[in-house]
Amino acid sequence: MTWTQWFIFLLIIQAIHGLGTWKLYIKAGRQAWEAFIPVYNGVVLMKIINRPWWWIIIMFLPIVNLIMLIVVWVETARSFGKNTYLDTFLAVVTLGFYNFYLNYVADVTYVKDRDVNPKSSSGEWTSSILFAIVAATIVHTYFIQPFTIPSSSLEKSLLVGDFLFVSKFHYGARVPMTTVAAPMVHDTIPVLNKKSYLFDDHKDSKSWKNKLQLPYLRLPGFEKIERNDIVVFNQPADTLLDMNNFTPDRNYYKPIDKKTNLVKRCVGVPGDSLEIRDGYVYINGKKNELPDRAQLQHYYTLQSKIEINKAFVDKYEIENYWRFYKIETNLWDNDRIQKYLNEKDENGNLRSYLKESSRDSLTTEVVGFIQYKDMQKLRMQPISGKFNINLTAKNAEIIKNLPNTISLNQFSYKLKDPTTFPHDPAYNWNFDNFGPIFIPGEGLTINLNLDNLPIYKRLITEYEGNTLQVKGNQILINDQVANTYTCKQDYYWMMGDNRNNSIDARGWGFTPFNHVLGKPVFIWMSWDGFPNARWERFFTTVGGSGKATSYFIPFLIALFGWVGFSKWRKRKKSNS
Repeated sequence: MTWTQWFIFLLIIQAIHGLGTWKLYIKAGRQAWEAFIPVYNGVVLMKIINRPWWWIIIMFLPIVNLIMLIVVWVETARSFGKNTYLDTFLAVVTLGFYNFYLNYVADVTYVKDRDVNPKSSSGEWTSSILFAIVAATIVHTYFIQPFTIPSSSLEKSLLVGDFLFVSKFHYGARVPMTTVAAPMVHDTIPVLNKKSYLFDDHKDSKSWKNKLQLPYLRLPGFEKIERNDIVVFNQPADTLLDMNNFTPDRNYYKPIDKKTNLVKRCVGVPGDSLEIRDGYVYINGKKNELPDRAQLQHYYTLQSKIEINKAFVDKYEIENYWRFYKIETNLWDNDRIQKYLNEKDENGNLRSYLKESSRDSLTTEVVGFIQYKDMQKLRMQPISGKFNINLTAKNAEIIKNLPNTISLNQFSYKLKDPTTFPHDPAYNWNFDNFGPIFIPGEGLTINLNLDNLPIYKRLITEYEGNTLQVKGNQILINDQVANTYTCKQDYYWMMGDNRNNSIDARGWGFTPFNHVLGKPVFIWMSWDGFPNARWERFFTTVGGSGKATSYFIPFLIALFGWVGFSKWRKRKKSNS
């Protein structure tokens, strides 16, 4: 819905409220017209039900207002003597229309100076839980949100099992666009495994569910996203049907604020010309210098006199590695074998992850998780001592100088990869060698032609809501011939530090600012699989220079000090 449509919708709601409560307003000593004036009628109603005026502000906050509306319906009934469990039940299940019965049919009397305290322990518990949920939802939505690192895309910089606090106010809190949803959960309700929000996930749907979406709105922030910031955002190409589909025609399946939350490093900001060479990012022709806490990882091809064992893996913090295999084949079989290795096994994993091959060679080398039956079928032989390993530059330098190392060279994929943005056959790009590409921003103008249109097509249509057609050699935007386009919002290039194990912008392209969730600021807990705690990472900052310092011990000292002081003060007060 547009803001105009929402305005009309709210006027209708106000009219319904007025028609259903104007007699109740009179019985409470107010004027009938006061029930019909938007916002003012809410302030008056808070006085009638003996609740603070600022409740009306909370009732305009998406998600939170769903809880507050229920509370107000029940409180209105109780303000006119309807205190039974049946009255409460009817107020809730009729979505507030029980007020019409009280207004026109029931003979009710206004209870002035009503005691608003719960009359039973169960009522007290219910009230406490409801308002705890309201307070937590406000904090979660507009200030700080807890977040867990789910994947290894930033491994070594941020670790799988890190629990973060993500600031919403640094870049400006985004007002929820999905208005009907469960509080404090994302796209799925835990345990029930059901969608947590009301939205029609069918293509081209014009259902009333979709019409309950708010237009994008963000509160003012106090800083902009800077190059190399770590950012939490909603995955632009996420769909409900296929989480790994980065080439959808349109995003029909999820609203923006319910797409999967991801955390990556912003390596490109509006106005940058970005290029990737051998896995390294270059901005405006210069190699991007990362903060000292960032630890890039790349694949390295290791030829060793000995085999890799667990002690070696643990010592050099190798997250994953793959063995090389050799296939003696003929030219006719080469394409068939490559196709077979690119298929997924019964567990949904690709049979091989990296390939080195040549059509004019009788030998093909592959590297990956190859099962024994596949080795037999394709007549594969493991190559002794040859592996692809994922390493930081620091550990690569150490391993390179070991006596058993024959060679260690950074792997750079040279072949065209169809999974790479912009998914167009004219672009011979891959995740290691990519670009150059211009990153657009609000007010920046792009020169458009048929060559670069695949890069900006999704931006123009999906992210900025225009129609686009190509007729002959002409590009038409909103039925007008165009050779330039001026962007309405900022865009960013998000990548993982674990360069060969990251699903990022190289797969889906630009991340619009309206998909940005917040800035990770604090690691409050870190686990390497329960019960292995990484104590040195507890209460550390995400940003900053130098080695991260844990503030866990100072926090415990402050906590115990506050508890002790509170008890002392309470004891002193009771003795006085």
